[in-house]
Parts: sequence; C-alpha cells; structure tokens
Amino acid sequence: MPEKSNKTKRAGKKPEPKKEKKAKLLKYFEATGRRKRAVARVRLQAVLPKRTSSFIVNNKDYKEYFPTPILQQVVESPFTKLNLENNFNCSVRVGGGGISGQAEAVRHGISRALTLSNESFRKKLKKAGFLRRDPREKERRKFGLKKARRAPQWSKR
Repeated sequence: MPEKSNKTKRAGKKPEPKKEKKAKLLKYFEATGRRKRAVARVRLQAVLPKRTSSFIVNNKDYKEYFPTPILQQVVESPFTKLNLENNFNCSVRVGGGGISGQAEAVRHGISRALTLSNESFRKKLKKAGFLRRDPREKERRKFGLKKARRAPQWSKR
C-alpha cells in the first residue's frame, strides 16, 4: 500500500492571503530607565481617538503606587513638559531601590520612550535633564567604619 503524505498539493489554486485582524494594535515604544538601584521598563502606546489614556505601574494606577503628590509630579513631568498628558497609554514595571528612586527611574524611562516615538521631543527633554541617567549611587561601607565615612566615636582612654 502506498504511503500517504500529509502534504497535499492543490492543483491550480493559489494560496489565500491571510485575513487581517479587525482591530489593529498600535505600535508601542519600550525603554529602560534607571536611578540608584531602581530599574523601570516602560512601554508607551499612542491612544486612539475617543479613548482614555491609562498609566499603570506594577499593575496599579500610578497615583496608587506613588502616593505623594511630589512623586506623582516627578512621574508625570515628561508628559507635562511636552503637553502630552493624555496622548499615551503607559505601562511600567519597576523594581529595586526605594520609592523616590523608582519614580525617577520611571521618569527616565518615559523620557527615553518619548524620544523613540518622536525625535523632536529630545531637545526639550534633554534641556530639562530627563534623558541623563543620574550616576549618584550609595557609597559602600568600609571596614573599620560604621558607615561609608562615619568613624566610630573616639575615646581618649
């Protein structure tokens, strides 16, 4: 008995083109922001007309994740600088460091993603200092000292 192959040829028929999805997903821009020990992975996606924008940090609303108004202002600052408050959906994964370091890492990541979306944003963001990674880190503790530079209390006898 001859073996049947899984591949059958259709004589005279052209392969059908794949059907396009009804709702096209918009392209997103991904960037990484850093500050102290915090690292933020940011994804920006343009908002479709007649839709509301969202800003999610670690599966929470950013106002819930960053409770103080100062931290919220730090995170929003790249959008307010460019007058783009409700033009992008923003989803962020951030970890490491403290909450203020995380806020500044998110700001750095958003600024980098905005420059990927439109190169003309770079000039304003660079002038504001949002594209520069702040290099200051906590200094390591040295042996014989209590902290990085704090010596033990001196006693005369």
